[in-house]
Amino acid sequence: DYVFVSSENDNVVSVLDGKTFEKIKDISTAKRPRHLQFSPDKSLLYAACGDGASIDIIDVAKLAVVDQIKDIEDPEAFDLSPDGKSLYISLEDDGALGIVDLATKKLVKSIEVGQEPEGVLANPDGKTVYVTSEVANLVHVVEPTATEPKANIVVGNRPRRLALTPDSKELWVTSELDASVSIIDPATNTVKQKISFAPEGFRKEDITPVGLVMTKDGKTAFITIGRANRVAVVDVASRKVETYILVGNRAWNAALNADESLLFVANGLSDDVSVIDVP
Repeated sequence: DYVFVSSENDNVVSVLDGKTFEKIKDISTAKRPRHLQFSPDKSLLYAACGDGASIDIIDVAKLAVVDQIKDIEDPEAFDLSPDGKSLYISLEDDGALGIVDLATKKLVKSIEVGQEPEGVLANPDGKTVYVTSEVANLVHVVEPTATEPKANIVVGNRPRRLALTPDSKELWVTSELDASVSIIDPATNTVKQKISFAPEGFRKEDITPVGLVMTKDGKTAFITIGRANRVAVVDVASRKVETYILVGNRAWNAALNADESLLFVANGLSDDVSVIDVP
């Protein structure tokens, strides 16, 4: 029942009690920790440290950094391969998707994509990795064994994060500067629909979706919409925005707890976490 929150300016990963919400510990990391992700068995937590040129590895039982993957220039976001043997990392400065062998902790391959790659998502089938390019407004479809993207899909301005529905039949992508989510058909690599966000009283440029998380049953999606200080709750089947929930300042990313009763939202400009009662 731990909740881990990366704090870029403090160079720590904060640990919260998932029930009392009290801070348990700050774990010191390399500079500017950002994206966080568990190993498949949740014994380890990987932290991309953008200004530390590393992926720090935290032992969940010890609540301490126990290892590092070094010499990774400006790692942005990443995902683990379905077999847990590789790490797929967006290398922002290089405009590439990097592949790290977790056994050797070495960068073994780099595949060029569009400028400023951001979100990374590995398809559970193990054959495809999706990468967003902020500047090119593209989602790149990459086969890890190839040397270049298999397909490039145009989406809204400044695509950020991605999520697959549980049946892998839809790929959802947030577009920060388009106030929208694009829904891609992975079978054809085409955008089949777009959901726009328009909470009352906000200009479009203040609605900046980034974080995206879906429930395990694939029925509900939660999208953090940045400077609008809200989380959009979307019915996946109907594409309808059911409500907007007021949270802290610049809602950036979110995560559900194990039983999906609580949604934790990281608010970048108010330096806090909002806890939403999902039911």
